[in-house]
Amino acid sequence: MPVSDSELWQRWVRERPAAVALKIGRQAYTWQDVTETVSAVATALQLQGIGPGDIVTQVGKNHPDGIWLFLAALHLGAVTAFVAPQPVAMLQRKLQTIYRPEQTVWLFCSDPDEAVTLYSRLPDVRPVHCQSITGVTPPLSRYHSKQLSSLTFTSGSTGEPKAVAHTSRQHLASAQGLLSQFHFSADDTWLLSLPVYHVSGLSIVYRWLWAGGCLRIGRAEADEMTDVTHASLVPAQLKRLLDDGTPLALTHVLLGGSYIPLPLAQRAAALGIDTWLGYGMTEAASTVTAKRVSETESCGTVLPLRDVRIENERIYIGGDTLASGYYHQGTLRPLCDDSGWFDSQDMGFWQDGELCVTGRADNLFISGGENIHCEEIEAVLARHPQIHAAVIVPVTDETFGTRPVAVIECDSDWQWSTAEIRAWLQGRLEKFKWPDACYRLPGNFRHQGIKISRTEVKIWLMKEMETHRDVHGRL
Repeated sequence: MPVSDSELWQRWVRERPAAVALKIGRQAYTWQDVTETVSAVATALQLQGIGPGDIVTQVGKNHPDGIWLFLAALHLGAVTAFVAPQPVAMLQRKLQTIYRPEQTVWLFCSDPDEAVTLYSRLPDVRPVHCQSITGVTPPLSRYHSKQLSSLTFTSGSTGEPKAVAHTSRQHLASAQGLLSQFHFSADDTWLLSLPVYHVSGLSIVYRWLWAGGCLRIGRAEADEMTDVTHASLVPAQLKRLLDDGTPLALTHVLLGGSYIPLPLAQRAAALGIDTWLGYGMTEAASTVTAKRVSETESCGTVLPLRDVRIENERIYIGGDTLASGYYHQGTLRPLCDDSGWFDSQDMGFWQDGELCVTGRADNLFISGGENIHCEEIEAVLARHPQIHAAVIVPVTDETFGTRPVAVIECDSDWQWSTAEIRAWLQGRLEKFKWPDACYRLPGNFRHQGIKISRTEVKIWLMKEMETHRDVHGRL
């Protein structure tokens, strides 16, 4: 299906007006309902003063109103900036990044209590209200696939977060390429549990619009997934669903965030669930390579409409999904140099036509003259049956310059021993790469979508080590 310059929901309302398009709890919306609601919300936004080229910032976790506001903004030709919940000072810096000083700052917050705080402490913002207004002439569509549609912030692991600007055409190219391999049809339902302030969540919305299937907004919990066929999950979530024993309609799962255990994929396959993994990033509108989980530890082959090349072990990305640039107060800074290739800052190699990623260039550190990749240690730790995820933090050491310290996410009742951790590392990792200490990630630690924020983990670990003088956790 070629990318059209009319809103995709308009196609589905013409072809399948009575088909269920969106599910929120027990409420179901047909494509006819979606079209009418988007028109009514767009009318309300226009009456509030929002028009083509304006930026509407959404703060918070997934909320039904957020989806309506995003689609209505597309209808009006406005841009949506997606931002995670965060301290006011951090939010203010992001707002200063995307808005010009004279520009109206339009802000929607999905949490009513947090909204009161934000609006009182940011007096220059204009609150956005999600309403449905009918009975007046709705605004004409200003949608165009080549216009900017979204601003999504990078994690900021190597500095200040950057606002990545995509058009709908770029997002739809991402959807088209993945769905040519990872089957999702008009008869399927994809769970939107990943936050849309990460490109991995926003990409699900565009896959839904591309395929004309059904989107369910909810959590990755068994009681909310009885009618879900597709989901984007981390391995621990899939394991919990399988352990729960509740009958599932799942047929396809896209896994990410950490090491994918082959036995988990085989267990899912026995229940008719096809498990895939992929490699991607914000600048490339999510997934770049993908494959079914297998014994081969790679990230799969390059999907259609993307290009990948490797030079001096550095991964460069090209193709139709690359963002328009980094957005700063109305201007775009190109992602690429004149060659048209984006430096992912990831390192990797080809193996039998599949991409193998060894880690981030900025996650490589030197210890006693030896190069160490954080991701290599993390992958070994994450294969331990009791460890769900691991983050390695390089810590200053008087003898070796820098040494690795591990922070692990695991079951709260698991009490590991030094001998147990060392026995697991033995034969799997050279001894100079073994972490000097191992800390448990707090249960209330805030996740960023399918990833754990390295920056936040490092901040937490530094405080923890200072508080306890690095006594506990030492291996």
